[in-house]
Amino acid sequence: MRDLDSLVSWHADWRGLRVVVLGLGVTGFSVADTLAELGAEVLVVAGKATDERTAMLEVIGASLSLQPDAAVVPPAVGAFDPELVVASPGYPLDHSVLQWAKARNVPVWGDIELAWRVRDKLGDPADWIAVTGTNGKTTTVQLVTHLLESSGLRAAAVGNIGIPVLDAIRYPAGFDVFVVELSSFQLHWMPRTGPGAIAPAASAVLNIADDHLDFHGSREAYAEAKGTVYWNTRLACVYNRADEATMHLVEDAEVQEGCRAVSFGLDTPGPSDLGMVGDIVVDRAFLPDRHKAALELTTHGELAEAGLASPHMVANVLAAAALVRAVGMTAESVRSGLATFRVDHHRTETIATAGGVVWVDDSKATNPHAADAALKSFPSVVWIVGGLLKGVDIAPLVQQHAKRLKGAVVIGVNRQPVVEAFGRHAPEVPLIEVDATDTGEVMPHAVRVAGGMASQGDTVLMAPAAASMDQFVDYADRGERFAKAVEEYLGGAGDDRDAHPSAPDAGPDSSAG
Repeated sequence: MRDLDSLVSWHADWRGLRVVVLGLGVTGFSVADTLAELGAEVLVVAGKATDERTAMLEVIGASLSLQPDAAVVPPAVGAFDPELVVASPGYPLDHSVLQWAKARNVPVWGDIELAWRVRDKLGDPADWIAVTGTNGKTTTVQLVTHLLESSGLRAAAVGNIGIPVLDAIRYPAGFDVFVVELSSFQLHWMPRTGPGAIAPAASAVLNIADDHLDFHGSREAYAEAKGTVYWNTRLACVYNRADEATMHLVEDAEVQEGCRAVSFGLDTPGPSDLGMVGDIVVDRAFLPDRHKAALELTTHGELAEAGLASPHMVANVLAAAALVRAVGMTAESVRSGLATFRVDHHRTETIATAGGVVWVDDSKATNPHAADAALKSFPSVVWIVGGLLKGVDIAPLVQQHAKRLKGAVVIGVNRQPVVEAFGRHAPEVPLIEVDATDTGEVMPHAVRVAGGMASQGDTVLMAPAAASMDQFVDYADRGERFAKAVEEYLGGAGDDRDAHPSAPDAGPDSSAG
């Protein structure tokens, strides 16, 4: 068996290493492609494969073994006798290939560990800023990347955001900084110590709420996975003052000498914090006289112009500012960079206004914690809710917001848990289920029903609090279909209508946590 501890560089001897790659999605192919370029022998195991991906594997010299039954290990795996398994994010821990590897003491890595080990392909490797949390990861990563780029650095948003880290590492032009969005699936496989443990310049856990409990088994295991992002951080561990769990994750982490704990929050900051003083966003962490002074970074009014005025968006701004300030970005550059940032589609995005009713797409709200932030932004809501709940109880969310709900429209294949939650905690709220067998009719039907419930002063909010893959390709597809249905429903609704075009594909939400 090869000594894997010696494989800590692109320029190490990877030749002939026998590796099973589990999965052939975007991440899985990037792993296979990287390993093949390194000279390893690669066997990809996947439930299915497109003709295009199959042909691409042949081109790079990797083999493919289809696994139509996830409970049965393909015979090719045993015959291959792998020295290493690299698992794509999201494969359940009881998957047969992972159990097979465990029983035989075959090491299992994730794509992030492999990327960290080979990050020096082009010489001096890019620095890493690592971001995780139940919600807000993608927006925060985009903010950090935009701010760094606006200051003149070559930065790339990678990882769970859609561009595999391994692809970015091999990009010939190179980068100064990788801003790495990490899902709980990826973090599960990340070691905290040893040669494969990442050591980011700065790291953040934005928040912790129940999500992906079907994968991790418990909230404690999910939080523990998230906390791995703090380990070995060099300059600053950024945490959320409003979420005590994130502070405890920092306290439990082993970090490098000199690393600071820096908090963010919507309240008045203390020394070593970022926060709000009235309508001013201030930094009391990264200045010499932080005990007596503060630096103004921006104002709430300026954030409103960039679409960042809602409380959860302001929190994302504060977290992003803390991360870039930790790596030396000036306060002036933060302010100018924020002024040119625009929020991505499907994140509390106003689609149209007609007849005094505002239509809002927050399809990115793939769990109750994200939907809670959206619901808090509007006083009177007709709520389109439902989808894949991923083992999470939606009842507390229904109970918390019952008084602001004008009505509810329930979508999704398994609507019963949502309907039962309303029956227990909001029986007075009018509720209609969309029982559409044709997925193309789900959003048109939901929009028609919601429009009939809404009146002047209401917001029709599509914040499903669930993943989308039961009826849609991903959260972006769900949001696009909502926008199209709203446009068709409103038709010539009047001069105050302000419809926006639908967005391009923003990637899957299966690993959003």
